[in-house]
Amino acid sequence: MRLTQMPSEFQKALPVLEKIKEAGFEAYFVGGSVRDALLNRPIHDVDIATSSYPEETKQIFPRTADIGIEHGTVLVLDGDEEYEVTTFRTEDVYVDYRRPSAVSFVRSLEEDLKRRDFTVNAFALDDTGEIIDLFHGLEDLENQVLRAVGVASERFNEDALRIMRGFRFQASLGFELESETFKAMKTLTPLLEKISVERTFVEFDKLLLAPFWRRGLASMIESQAYDYLPDMAFSQDELNRLFDLETDFTFESSEQAWAALLWALEIENAQPFLKAWKTSRQFAKQVQDLLTILALREKGELSKRDCYRFDLDLLLQSENLRQAQGKEVNPQAITETYQSLTIHDKKEIQINGGILIKEYGYQPGPDLGEILTEIEYAIVDGELENDRQAIHAYLREKK
Repeated sequence: MRLTQMPSEFQKALPVLEKIKEAGFEAYFVGGSVRDALLNRPIHDVDIATSSYPEETKQIFPRTADIGIEHGTVLVLDGDEEYEVTTFRTEDVYVDYRRPSAVSFVRSLEEDLKRRDFTVNAFALDDTGEIIDLFHGLEDLENQVLRAVGVASERFNEDALRIMRGFRFQASLGFELESETFKAMKTLTPLLEKISVERTFVEFDKLLLAPFWRRGLASMIESQAYDYLPDMAFSQDELNRLFDLETDFTFESSEQAWAALLWALEIENAQPFLKAWKTSRQFAKQVQDLLTILALREKGELSKRDCYRFDLDLLLQSENLRQAQGKEVNPQAITETYQSLTIHDKKEIQINGGILIKEYGYQPGPDLGEILTEIEYAIVDGELENDRQAIHAYLREKK
């Protein structure tokens, strides 16, 4: 099969392919970018596979960088663009079900494509637009099926993260998992414990943010993979609560998706859970903020002080999630309340602790903190202008 129209991302990279071929080697576009071109989806990273060994690749191009040379990958800098060019390779026995004990460079495209995860990710595309499909991937693409390349259990034993990738691709493409492939995934889910939490987080996060997240999550639940994910053992019933969200709902951010997950799991304190997932503190804080806003909204409308505590974006994401839960929402009122605030941060207050010490004789300590908080909330509540004279008058009254 030949592409009638070569996408612009590939056209831009064609000179790289041509230079490698002029040097006497084979070169192809490979991986997800070829699949996405066939599905008319946006193309993100253009990856190139070649029969030239890393040192040979470096001799072809004047500007390169070693980014994974031990795995055969050289970064080729072409004008303003950069492309990962990887030597055809096979991989020996995998260690800990996540990394090969050794990588062997080969000159054969077939050997390289044989080690890939799913047939729809195992295409190669040459410079004429011809698709090389050695594993009936085009048929699987047509039938919207995710099938492991070769023997499914071997692929997942090689790298157990492929189990999570299977659920993630299902969520992003909306495809069905072929029965033998799913059977192998289900059998080998205990291997997920061998995978670094950071790698698992990336795949689970992509799953939740994908348009068909329900489909990927349903397969993950059916496989009982959750039993081998951090702090999620025996959580089938709780995870099923996510399906109570509106049918066509998709998450607008990672923070919102993970807040919904914690809501489903009935976890009120995000910190320990997300620490187990090794997320950043900033991420954990924003997820916690969303959970706090959801809890406040359960009690009623948000006050000025509530709106002051949080970013408007998080307030609206929370409201969006409430809507998906079938609850009453009022994003306009929240926006109006937030925008009516005269300050959004205590740093905007016209006086500070230094002024109170210098001009009013306050001593550093709890009393100083209390009066500053009192001023802050008086301004937020609209009872005091954020004006130096008004604050001075307020303080004189207090004295």
